[in-house]
This record gives sequence, structure tokens and C-alpha cells, in this order.
Amino acid sequence: MAGLFITLEGGDGSGKSTQSGILVEWLQNSGRTVVVSREPGGTDLGLELREIVLHRRGEIAPRAEALIYAADRAHNIATKVRPALERGDVVVQDRYLDSSVAYQGAGRVLGGDEVRGISLWAAEGLLPDLTVLLDLHEDAGKDRLADSRTRYDRLEAEANDFHGRVRAGYLQLAAAEPDRFLVLDARDSVESIAAAIRARVESLPTS
Repeated sequence: MAGLFITLEGGDGSGKSTQSGILVEWLQNSGRTVVVSREPGGTDLGLELREIVLHRRGEIAPRAEALIYAADRAHNIATKVRPALERGDVVVQDRYLDSSVAYQGAGRVLGGDEVRGISLWAAEGLLPDLTVLLDLHEDAGKDRLADSRTRYDRLEAEANDFHGRVRAGYLQLAAAEPDRFLVLDARDSVESIAAAIRARVESLPTS
């Protein structure tokens, strides 16, 4: 079997972790070997970079932030994702280059094309077979986080206008690549979202 690379994207509080867990369990029950990753933090080096970029006290310049994410991405793809895909495994990953385009390109107003170019260079051009975008209005995302967080990371703590730009950036990406993206309303039930993801995965040519 050929490998599959599936990423989950969305604003903070959109339910990516929940859907990732459900998808991984279904794939494993279907007989596939699944590798789970995330950005930032999918590798040992990534965990160190995650702590810097999300929890460091003090300012990080926007371009420096984008480059830290790119460094994490380069290592994650080279040492974990590509080897798994070459073995024929399924990689299910929480966030990928679309997060950088949305958060740093749109949210930080660095420019989506530039950030995407850096990310593609870091990942040697690798794009997912499927990107699931869980779309949620930024106000609803903040409300969900308030119910589950005692500590916010640097991006979660940003103002609503930042998260509004992030959401708009995501939707623009999905509109530009409809064959790669599956956009779902994050307000729907967990079960209906999971069913829609399974149906799309089953339709992939290499699944």
C-alpha cells in the first residue's frame, strides 16, 4: 500500500485533537499502520522548538516565529513523516504548512505566499493527500478554550482580530485547493464530523 499523509487544520478550539484520535483509531482498526505527529512538537527537537515558540516569555519577532516553525517542519518531515510514507504508513498530523500560512502569513500579516514558500522549501515540496479544515468562528473558539484551559500559549492568547485573520486565511487556502481540502463546520456533532472525514479518506485513490 502507498502511504497517506493526512493533516488536520483549524483555529484554536476547533476540535482537531478529538477528530485526530477518532481517525487514528478507525485507521488502525482498518488494518493500517498509523504514525501520529504534530507541528510544532512532533519530534524531540520539535518539542524544544515548541516550548520556545509557544511558551517563551517575551517577544518573538514575527519573521523569527515563522522561521522557528519552518525549522520544526523541516526536521519533522525529514526524520518522521517521509520515512513513514515511504514504508506505506498513514501519517495523521495536527497542523502543517497551512497553519503557518494562516497564523504567520495572515495572522501576523507577513504574507501568505512568502510563508508558504519557506514552508515548502523546508518540507522539500511535500503536500498532504488530504487536509481537513475544521472551520469555527474565532469567538466560538475562544469560548471553547475558556472551558478547557488554565494556561494559554502565545497564539491562543492573541486578540480576536488576529484569530479572525487566521480563519479568513484558512478559508482562502481551502478555496484555492478544493481537491486537497475538506472543510467541515466545527460546530457539527463529533460523530457527524468523524463520519465525513472517514468518507473522504475512503475516497482517496491510495487508501
